[in-house]
Parts: sequence; C-alpha cells; structure tokens
Amino acid sequence: MKALERKLASISHGTYTPDDFVMADAKDADMAFGVQAPWTAPGPPADPARPTFRSRPEYLQHMIDEIKADAVDIMLTSASNGERLTLDGLFDGSPVTLAVRANDTTDIWNPRGGAYATRCSRPFRTASLERVREFCSLVLYSVTFNNDLDHDLATLEAYAAFRAEAHEVGLRHFLEVFNPNAPVDLAPADVGAFVNDHIIRLLAGITQAERPLFLKMAYNGADSLRELVSHDPSLVVGILGGSSGTTRDTLELLSQVEQHGARVSLFGRNVQRAESQLDLLATMRSVLRREVGPEQGVRSYHQALAAKAIPPARPLEEDLRITEPVLAEG
Repeated sequence: MKALERKLASISHGTYTPDDFVMADAKDADMAFGVQAPWTAPGPPADPARPTFRSRPEYLQHMIDEIKADAVDIMLTSASNGERLTLDGLFDGSPVTLAVRANDTTDIWNPRGGAYATRCSRPFRTASLERVREFCSLVLYSVTFNNDLDHDLATLEAYAAFRAEAHEVGLRHFLEVFNPNAPVDLAPADVGAFVNDHIIRLLAGITQAERPLFLKMAYNGADSLRELVSHDPSLVVGILGGSSGTTRDTLELLSQVEQHGARVSLFGRNVQRAESQLDLLATMRSVLRREVGPEQGVRSYHQALAAKAIPPARPLEEDLRITEPVLAEG
C-alpha cells in the first residue's frame, strides 16, 4: 500500500496522528515558470542581471533523490516529468505516489516579462488525461475564482468537463483552489470567507464518485482554516506553501496548519529553493511529529547544513524570523 492510501484511511477513520500527515513536494513549477522552475544554480551568477537556472536533468535528480529517500508521500510533477520518472522505474515498489498537474490555468503562467497572472484566470489544459492515465492514477486540478461572473462561470464549466472526463478514464484528482489573482470588488479581509464559501458551494453539487480526494489551498489564517475544517469534517484540507520566505516561515506554516486541522502540505518553492531539500524535508517531518518546534527546527536545519559544509542563504538569526503576516497572527 502506498503511504498516501494508508494515511488517508487513518484520517477518514478518525484515527489520525501526526505521523499520518501527508507531505507532498509540488515539483510541477515547469507548468508555470518554464526554465526558471528548477531555481537558480548554486553560487553567484556570472552576470547578476541574468541568473543561471538549473537544468531539467537537475530538476529531475532532486525528484529522484526524494523518491529514493521516501522523503515525501506524493511527488507532484508535470506530465512530461512524471512520465519520465515512471519510465525509469522510480515508483516501482516505492511508497511514494506520483501525481500529475492536469491543468495550467492562465493565472499560473509566469514567463519572464509576462503579465498573464495579473488578469482574471481563464481555464486551460495542456495535458491529455487519456495519455496521463497510462502511467498515473492521480492528478491535480486547479481553479481560481475572482468574483467575476463570466470568468468564474467558465472556470466551473471547465471543471465540470474535467470531472466527467477524469471519471471516464479512471483518474482520481485533488482540487487546488487558489486565492483570487485579480479580484473584482472583493475586499482583502473577505478573501478567506469568499474562498471557503466557493469550496463548499462547489462541492455541494458533486457526488462521492467525482469528489476530490483532498484540497490544496492557501492558508488564510487560523480562523478561516478552522471554519472550513469544522464545517465538513469529511473534507481533507491541504495547504500550499507560501512565498519563498525564511525557513522559520516554512516550518511555522507547517506547524500552524496541522494544529488548526489541515492534514496535507503541498509545498513547492519552500522546498525547491532550500539549500538542502532532503534536510529541509526531514526537518519538516520532525516538526510534524512534534519532536522539535519551528524555532528549534530552524536551528537543527542550520546544523545539518553546517555538517555538510553547505552555506546557508541567510544567517541563522535572520532565518529564525517570521516574515509572513498571516503566520505572525498565530
């Protein structure tokens, strides 16, 4: 049995412990950032104005290392990279589950010099579900609501068409609900409630056969997360990573969302831009198991970097700071 199946069973049966928390690495950024996805190569660039980015083979190698180390429960990739890893036998006998991003809405289009993400999201899908099903049984589908009737209606219609096709070919999915990227007449203070209401309204019309396995969404504060979790205890809520802040931000986010009812983390940039991805993931596990708190986790992570002679991106005292306002609220 894959780790994901075992953990979801524990969660649904009401026997959850911190060891059942599901960790995913969201390495599907090539669907959004293109060449930039694997992040910059170590060391200062020859030209600071033109950073050198890691290659696709380097991006794949980080995925391979994590799969071989059983460092995550889900490896989320693009269709092309998921197929490559599967052909290479990486998931044979592994407890790690492959998931593939099924759609790439316009709000995640982030080429250098582009401005697509500043306009209301429009549904779009590059991947063929029929082809993906040949090597993968779980996909991610994302939606973004902006309080704009025409765009939000098109988003819902596209999601309905996706569900029908996924059901037909035998694909399970989890649902990513982004915060509004170009909201229309929506006050910032109302974003959490707006997203929660959209989630429950949307799921109310979906039968069990088409229901997502779990959610992936932004952390809009403790009150917003607790509201959603308490409203429907059968709903498994997952939280996406924040911006590429400090290591304390990453560990604090993980700790807070678990305490307030989230049962899945799907961090991307937080892991991809770490000095040592495997050491950060190991530290995240320790925080989840409450072996260390977020502050001590940062210190342990820096000790691991020092033991490997890896220079930290920030001095320890700076890396101990909480810089995300939503996390400072507790």
